[in-house]
Amino acid sequence: MGLHVVPPAGEPSWSWDDLPEVLTVEEAAKALRIGRGAAYALANQYLDTDGRIGMPCRRLGRSIRVPKRPLRRFIDLDEASGQ
Repeated sequence: MGLHVVPPAGEPSWSWDDLPEVLTVEEAAKALRIGRGAAYALANQYLDTDGRIGMPCRRLGRSIRVPKRPLRRFIDLDEASGQ
């Protein structure tokens, strides 16, 4: 069973399972309900620290992509640590 996301008023609901396997940083930001700038900061933090901290992502040429499964684990880790 997938995670069902309750969106802000006026936006359609969606399930975690509806997301593509690889997201753009903007799509990840929407899924996390954070701003685009915050998502890019987390992605760059991950790239700059060789994955020690930040939002899991990969650079593909000049683009940054966020794999769905590691993103979900990232969210679960934050919930487990109370952050």
